[in-house]
Amino acid sequence: MHVAHLSLTDFRSYASVELGLEPGVTAFVGPNGQGKTNLVEALGYVATHSSHRVASDAPLVRQGAARAIIRCAVHRDDRRALIELEINPGRANRARLNRSPVSRARDVVGLLRTVLFAPEDLALSKGDPSERRRFLDDLLVARTPRFAGVRADYDRVLKQRGALLRTAAQARRGSRSARRQDSDTAFASAGAGDVLSTLEVWDAHLARHGAELLRARLELIEALRPLVAGAYAALAPASAPATLAYRSTLSTGGDADEGGPEGEIAGERGSFDTQTLSTDLGKTLEERLRERLLEVRQSELERGVTLVGPHRDDLILGLGDLPARGYASHGESWSFALALRLAAYDLLRADGGDPVLILDDVFAELDSQRRRRLAEIVAPAEQVLITAAVPDDVPRELTGARFDVAEGSVTRVR
Repeated sequence: MHVAHLSLTDFRSYASVELGLEPGVTAFVGPNGQGKTNLVEALGYVATHSSHRVASDAPLVRQGAARAIIRCAVHRDDRRALIELEINPGRANRARLNRSPVSRARDVVGLLRTVLFAPEDLALSKGDPSERRRFLDDLLVARTPRFAGVRADYDRVLKQRGALLRTAAQARRGSRSARRQDSDTAFASAGAGDVLSTLEVWDAHLARHGAELLRARLELIEALRPLVAGAYAALAPASAPATLAYRSTLSTGGDADEGGPEGEIAGERGSFDTQTLSTDLGKTLEERLRERLLEVRQSELERGVTLVGPHRDDLILGLGDLPARGYASHGESWSFALALRLAAYDLLRADGGDPVLILDDVFAELDSQRRRRLAEIVAPAEQVLITAAVPDDVPRELTGARFDVAEGSVTRVR
């Protein structure tokens, strides 16, 4: 798989740009702030419908414009697809495939597969659980595009259930502040009685969609484990071995998102493999999720938030017997983040066809040894796109086409 052409209209800093691309290595070189990352960010957006830099779509649209348009021609084997995305902040995005509209923008997810390395990846090993959840879910969608729908359904249910819980919490606080004699009776009389019955309906939806997402994550981690261990060993051969585990709110009291005790990694409380979570007591994941929701119901009503589900779980990264977060050096943290991306690349390639590799200003962050090892690993990929501030930041192992980027202009020089 490779991108043959990229066209941007009112995307980030570009009013308009047209780029012809080819297999092999392509480097975009220029000072910071000139728009290099905007080019590869656009391709990442086509692949995942999200940016690795910002959480919302509004910053992607050039100032003063109402929308942004990304067009890219993707070649895979003997097939060619023209993907067009129209980004409309505050409204539904629209998509076209081979110039024909599709019913939903997410229907084009999976036609372009990318693995993107960026300085922000350090958050995979040092940041909040949300970064690691996003890594897992983005990879799920890249491998199996239908999980974009599962993810969207879960988020929709979570939002609706959260709104009900906030309503219930506000009503309960109001009834207590009025010092009514019986809190349960007062809660119902405050107009929240229907909330509890409606909440049971949303519990069922949350458990169903959450179980599907949870099972897929666990199976993904099983596939990633040996690949991450191998990639990490190649990048940091002198370090302790890299391990992966999963901390679930099914057993951590509904607060996996807030972390666990120091030193909690594979095999300790709250960390599971697929078989344990799936077969414990002969119950399905959906049944266990519904049970846990009932167990934490009072806490949820007090706090007004959903405490159980994949949205509060975490992927635990370990080095030997210690968690990477808090114990890994800066170099080890970088190596772990890179190992996760390399493992994702190997997994997607094993599914059929090389994804496009994007390295956004990564080499400047690495010491010479890790820079050389990473370059040697990615060099055989069908298409590698690199951004760098200066030509010397591009390793000699990765020679190929080069574009200079300056003052909104992108010029091919090699």
